[in-house]
Amino acid sequence: MTTKGPHRSMLQFLSLAQAAPAKRDAEARRKDFDEIYEAWPEADAGDQASRCEQCGIPFCQVHCPVQNNIPDWLKLVAEGRLEEAYAVSSATNNMPEVCGRICPQDRLCEGSCVLEQSKHGTVTIGAVEKYITDTAWEKGWVKPVVPDQERKESIGIIGAGPGGMAAAEELRKLGYQVHIYDRYDRAGGLMIYGIPNFKLEKEVVQRRVKLLEDSKITIHRNVNVGTDMSFAALRAKHDAVLVATGVYKARAMSCPGVGADGVFPAMTYLTASNRKDLGDKVAAFDNGALNAAGKNVVVIGGGDTAMDCVRTAIRQGAKSVKCLYRRDRENMPGSQREVTNAVEEGVDFLWLSAPEAVLHDADNKATGVRARRMRLGTPDASGRASPEEIEGSQFVIPADLVIEALGFDPEDLPVMFNEPALGVTRWGTLKTDFHTLMTTMEGVFGAGDIVRGASLVVWAIRDGRDVAANIHTYIQAQAAASAGLRKAS
Repeated sequence: MTTKGPHRSMLQFLSLAQAAPAKRDAEARRKDFDEIYEAWPEADAGDQASRCEQCGIPFCQVHCPVQNNIPDWLKLVAEGRLEEAYAVSSATNNMPEVCGRICPQDRLCEGSCVLEQSKHGTVTIGAVEKYITDTAWEKGWVKPVVPDQERKESIGIIGAGPGGMAAAEELRKLGYQVHIYDRYDRAGGLMIYGIPNFKLEKEVVQRRVKLLEDSKITIHRNVNVGTDMSFAALRAKHDAVLVATGVYKARAMSCPGVGADGVFPAMTYLTASNRKDLGDKVAAFDNGALNAAGKNVVVIGGGDTAMDCVRTAIRQGAKSVKCLYRRDRENMPGSQREVTNAVEEGVDFLWLSAPEAVLHDADNKATGVRARRMRLGTPDASGRASPEEIEGSQFVIPADLVIEALGFDPEDLPVMFNEPALGVTRWGTLKTDFHTLMTTMEGVFGAGDIVRGASLVVWAIRDGRDVAANIHTYIQAQAAASAGLRKAS
């Protein structure tokens, strides 16, 4: 059923079934890195938005990290008021089209939808969010920031990922002179080099970066703070500094054979693939080391990064792709939608399996993974059932390429920045004041994964927005204190 006309009544969940944008055929999408979802017509987006129950307590909003006003912009979409829907959506989210593509909605807004709980099928919030902002870009509604008043104070941000980008935009709205420093040759962080094109097209990230630059935010690429520029020099140059580096230190397997040729961290593998998609020359890919074509690939891990790896390997033409995870599907940390997509594309999941050793030949080239079967025991501190080894259950999987997707830890920032005064927690994350988000150094703030640990893009955006507000409060307090001293003298 398609409602005629742009204005629709709400609460249509009884007359309209849940629907999402159509996916391209799995066989076709195995052959390229293009977006897997087809474009959504306005009529379909509006119909799905009209299914919203307009709850008195919108649990979708409550469980959204950036507190999106989801019922409001769903209603506006249903009424055909798309420009207003974009204004509401972008008021709480600096990258709604990114979140619409890569947020695990099944664990956040959509998973909390009252319709989902009542078995009517959730409103497809993520797809509507993506549709709103894609339309806004197409129609020219997305404009660079023009602050009401320019301020003389400047802010230095280390890291051009989602947290740094969100903070930069919010600070620019307040009139600050914002400079972002990033060690890579492109801005975007994990969004540009860690997430494959079939989930997040690179032009989506690049146009956001261009929007920041059009807003007169200066992005300094290929700058390694601590070597190319000292941390002390950065502090001296700016009135406040934000550290938003993310976490990039890969967790490694601790089993025999991990040093074999053909064993790589997930980010090494994904970065090579993404660089090739961007047209770069990548020696380790071109010589075959990081190219899965014709290989038996085994990915270790059960998060979204592991899903990115297995689906990338499929597209590179791997002979076989298997994913080992020590728990079952219900207890995996990644998005269930991503698992479904991977299964459709030909990935073989070996649940309740853990690696025991990487096997290799006399030339130290990986030939397989010896694994063992697991069973779930009593819950651990996280509340999930602990995996326990089943004795005598070892088996071998052929593998030419083994990818470790076990998560990420923080790099040693005090050493990297040559700044021992920068305090860290026992987990290696930045130590910050809970209320102000300031680190142990005056005027230096932290946000995103480097503070909370490896997490979601949407949480980094939330942290970036929060820290921008706190930096503004700090700058205002500093200005007031200076004015008071001048007056007293």
